[in-house]
This record gives sequence, C-alpha cells and structure tokens, in this order.
Amino acid sequence: MASNDHPPIVKSIAWSSEADTQAFAAALAARLQDQAASHLLIALHGDLGSGKTTLARYLLTALGVTGRIKSPTYAVVEPYTVEAAPGGPLAIWHFDFYRFNDPDEWEEAGFRDIFASPGLKLVEWPEKAGDHLPAADLDIALDLQDGDARAVTLTARSDAGKALLP
Repeated sequence: MASNDHPPIVKSIAWSSEADTQAFAAALAARLQDQAASHLLIALHGDLGSGKTTLARYLLTALGVTGRIKSPTYAVVEPYTVEAAPGGPLAIWHFDFYRFNDPDEWEEAGFRDIFASPGLKLVEWPEKAGDHLPAADLDIALDLQDGDARAVTLTARSDAGKALLP
C-alpha cells in the first residue's frame, strides 16, 4: 500500500466520452498487469453519476473478470479472482462505501484483513471509511463536466501508484 514518504504526483487528464473511460481502463489494466498488482489500493472519488462504477467495470473487464460485474453499492464489497493473471491468480475486491453512515462501519465489517492481504482493492467513496482505510496508492478523482465529459485527476501516493500513471 501507499508509503507515507512518497511525495504525491498529480496528473490531470480529460475524457470526452465513455469510450475514453474504457480506453483509460484498458491502459490502466495493462500497467497493473505489468507490476502484477500484488498489493494495491486504488481509490475512486467523485459525486454520484461521475463514472466511478463505470470505470471500475471497464477496469475489471480489462483485467480479465468475466461474467456480470455487479455494483457493490448494497453488498459493500464484490470479490473477484482473475485466474489467468501474470504471476498467478489475482484477487480483486471492489468496494463501495457510499452507504456507510459512520467510518467505524469499516472496522465492524471486518475489512482490515482484506486490506492487509495481497490483491487489488478498488474503493468507491473512500472518504466514508475515514481514517480506517489505508492510504491509496492511486487516487482517481472524476469530475462530471458537460455531457459525457470528465475532468480526471490522478494522484499517485506510492511508487506503485506512480507506475500506474499514464
């Protein structure tokens, strides 16, 4: 996970369409596979409708997840395993903390063990978990613009996060 001694690196990009979201997800998946995504946390920030779940679905598909990819809004977490990942199976957890009313719900749900284990963690609404959530390797902030356009801010907070930047 993120190292506290790594200075954040910020990069801004723009997406003009959903196709741009899909292309970004495919490129990010390739970079994740290059470093085997052994222990990474990617936090997805943005208002309702900004495209967090859409980005997560495209990323999961590009990583090799097959079948229906459900939004974890009600279940809070959806686990996946990509068997054909380089270096062996890759565990992936897609979290959505939107429904948390109190950050302590993260601790009460027993997520500490998942976040301490190897694998990729994608987290929507990370701020709802408060200080319980470990620091992200990469923060992706999506800001809805006119139509399908998005202003995207990428903040790498670790060497692993830096390796994920385009």
